[in-house]
Amino acid sequence: MTNKEIKALISLLDDAEVRPHVEGRIQELGESVIPFLEEAWEETLDPDQQHRLEELIHDLQFAGLQERLRVWRDSGGENLLEGMWLINSYQYPDADLQALNRAVEQLRYEAWMLLLPQMGPVDIVRALNHVLFKVHRFSANTQNFHAPANSMLHLVLETRRGNPLTLCVIYLLVAQRLGLPVAGVNLPNLFILTFRPEAEADEDPFYINCYNRGLILTRTDIEHYVAQLNLPANAIFFEPCSHLDIVRRALRNLAVSFEKMQEPQKAAEIGVLLSILTDEPGTPPARAAEEEASDEAPEE
Repeated sequence: MTNKEIKALISLLDDAEVRPHVEGRIQELGESVIPFLEEAWEETLDPDQQHRLEELIHDLQFAGLQERLRVWRDSGGENLLEGMWLINSYQYPDADLQALNRAVEQLRYEAWMLLLPQMGPVDIVRALNHVLFKVHRFSANTQNFHAPANSMLHLVLETRRGNPLTLCVIYLLVAQRLGLPVAGVNLPNLFILTFRPEAEADEDPFYINCYNRGLILTRTDIEHYVAQLNLPANAIFFEPCSHLDIVRRALRNLAVSFEKMQEPQKAAEIGVLLSILTDEPGTPPARAAEEEASDEAPEE
């Protein structure tokens, strides 16, 4: 359709008799129509018409997000930064992936400047902790734990406040760009990282709690934590998880946030996004606990 034809089509939204057909045709045209809908919103003074236009714009953006999430999933879900950016785009469609990339790269560079060849794993983690938690002052958002902003990576990078998962994601992205053997771990209620030295290093894996400023934990610490929750031992509480698992957990966190904020429609839409990443036939029973994992506010 030409630009003139698209504008003429949008003008028919005023007609209640043909409106359903017009809305269906607009949805068929996809996200390319959004600039025309935004222009129409600016030109009308009718609040009802503005509301209809807002709903159409959201529906188009949400449909596009679902398709991009499927593409990310089908590609293997390996690009963690892209996966987290897709979550950002639910609330912030104009979120800039390249801006996220630059912010992470700056943190990587600052950490790299502190690393020395003779450093062991613990000293390397202390260097990263210094950059992230001392210099840039990333910390837990304990005052507003369930705010949706805590799941928006670009906002966490701006405010330096986040939940366990987003703080770990930033740390993980920096560590992986430095070539470090760091991965996420799906603990119940608390997402953490694991540093797994090379076999020839003759050192045991250990864990990093980014919600507590990079506190180093041992396997025994994790065993005690799980025991306090009265949960049976499960391998997934100690082993690395995939980037796909991380994005799933981020979506679960966001759904919980919207539920806490009394926004059931948004929580339901996040559920639709989560289903795209979890609708896998034959999910192994051993992963049942992992599939339900999300971050919980720490007890006061």
